[in-house]
Amino acid sequence: IENNDENVLQKHVMFFDRNKDGIIYPSETFQGFRAIGCGYLLSIIAATFINVGLSRKTRRGKSFSLHFPIEVKNIHMSKHGNDSGVYDEQGSRLIVSTFVKYARTHPDALTLDELNKFLKSNRERKDFAGWLGSFTEWKILYLLCKDEQSLLKKDVVRATYDGSLFERMANEKESKQKA
Repeated sequence: IENNDENVLQKHVMFFDRNKDGIIYPSETFQGFRAIGCGYLLSIIAATFINVGLSRKTRRGKSFSLHFPIEVKNIHMSKHGNDSGVYDEQGSRLIVSTFVKYARTHPDALTLDELNKFLKSNRERKDFAGWLGSFTEWKILYLLCKDEQSLLKKDVVRATYDGSLFERMANEKESKQKA
């Protein structure tokens, strides 16, 4: 996939396409989570949950695969009802005002309470799988990326959605291991 053809949602997931072939397998999701500093258990759970949950959605019209591949070019098809609204329907545009609406204590960050309010306000009735997906995505982000004051900064959220955060986290982990 050429960089100029990627929309922001594709950029968000490309880090996990470890061999850059446009398809993300559970092993690549696992490797990506390990690269950003997650433990084995969280990496296994995330790889299973993400690939099982998104594979069929990104492969509409194709037969079921036990390899649970995610097609990066079709990642916009995986948007669920409880998505945060940060992306438009095509996954091509970041909608920043959604984040800004909930950052009350600090204009450039979310507290845990503000994050919880944000998640609760985005719930769609009876979409329990969507609730779980959204909750899991945001809580992992918060746990991994909150700062010393337990704030999730706007620039971190933006970097998550434009795909640059994962590379930065992997580089920081690698630098710490070399030191």
